[in-house]
Amino acid sequence: MTPVKRSALRHPAVVGAGAAALVGLLAANAVAFIRGADAPWLLGVVILSDVLVIGAGILVAAREVLVAERRSESSEARLSAIVDSAMDAIITVDAGQRIVLFNRAAEELFRCPRAEAIGAPLERFLPQRFRAAHHDHIERFGRTGVTSRRMGDVTTLWALRADGEEFPIEASISQSGNLSGSPGERFYTVILRDITVRKQHEDALKRSQQELRELSARVLEAREEEKARIARELHDELGQLLTALKMDLGALHEGVPAALHARIEAMNGLLDQTVSATRRIAADLRPMMLDDLGLADAAGWLVDDFAKRSGLSCEIRFQPEGPIADVAKPVAVAVYRAVQESLTNIARHAGARRVWIQFTVEDGALRVEVEDDGRGIALPDLAKARSLGLRGMRERFNYLGGSLDIGSAPRGGTRLRLRVPLQASGPQP
Repeated sequence: MTPVKRSALRHPAVVGAGAAALVGLLAANAVAFIRGADAPWLLGVVILSDVLVIGAGILVAAREVLVAERRSESSEARLSAIVDSAMDAIITVDAGQRIVLFNRAAEELFRCPRAEAIGAPLERFLPQRFRAAHHDHIERFGRTGVTSRRMGDVTTLWALRADGEEFPIEASISQSGNLSGSPGERFYTVILRDITVRKQHEDALKRSQQELRELSARVLEAREEEKARIARELHDELGQLLTALKMDLGALHEGVPAALHARIEAMNGLLDQTVSATRRIAADLRPMMLDDLGLADAAGWLVDDFAKRSGLSCEIRFQPEGPIADVAKPVAVAVYRAVQESLTNIARHAGARRVWIQFTVEDGALRVEVEDDGRGIALPDLAKARSLGLRGMRERFNYLGGSLDIGSAPRGGTRLRLRVPLQASGPQP
């Protein structure tokens, strides 16, 4: 590309000399007009000078126009070279959404020669199902007066190659021209790139995360089943053995010397403690009432038992009052474990004096809030190792199609809020 030299006529000295010559010529014309009748030769010289100056001016103007055209052509060629060297596809359309610019990267991306693309409607490179929406989007963008914006901020955009293959893209759009003038003077430029590989990686990552979530849920289910099995064995088999041992010890009490009665009483007390510990451990593993009586009674027993053991004032409310009906078993287990984990964290870390638990059923979903008046929890604490239980709960409710949030409570402590569909049994769409 040959550079266009700057015109020498624009140099300040040349412009000054031209202005001085023009002033002199105007003065000569004035003198010739005044003395024209007395000096015909002067009038002739002035007329000849005017013709020469006008001719020279026309030649200079023609040269400047030629230089300007060459400079414009050079700028256009330079701009075209820059656009063609861009790695992203660049497409410009007019107000009628017909293509007026189609760079080399766009040719490769859409597998379409530039000669075929120029003048064609932009919708040629859009899947049929997106064409109407895209046309409306361009028109709305033109009316906003915004010079540029990213397209498809939330959803993935799709484009269509000349051979019919669809592929995902990311794009930004800008507009230029006289925005206050006629629509025909407006142009839209779209810069886009193929994100097929990135989309594949994102989809693979989402599938992997979903598989891990499902695996985690299966592990939790297996652990709950194992806890239930151990709890039944403790309650049934070990409980029966301890009861039989207590009966035998009572019978033994009648047939031994009085000197051994104190020891037998001590053994009987130790046996009572063992029975109580066995029942408590079985209840912690899996309260039988959760399966037999339902979530409301199991949660009420859990809160009452926590209040007795911790010495904290606990209040539990159900809205509406009464049993929580139509709760799927996975949901009941997950909610029970969430409340249990929350109460354990309050006892260990909160330094609270009061705890409030509320169950609400509305729109086919169960909402639970657990709040305390303790020292609260800072955001950095949620990332610590001790918060793995909370993160595990959040994953469980995500798998069930619900949500779990932990933050500051109005009373100054911590508030856990969860929501889950009553009949959720797996990931929701």
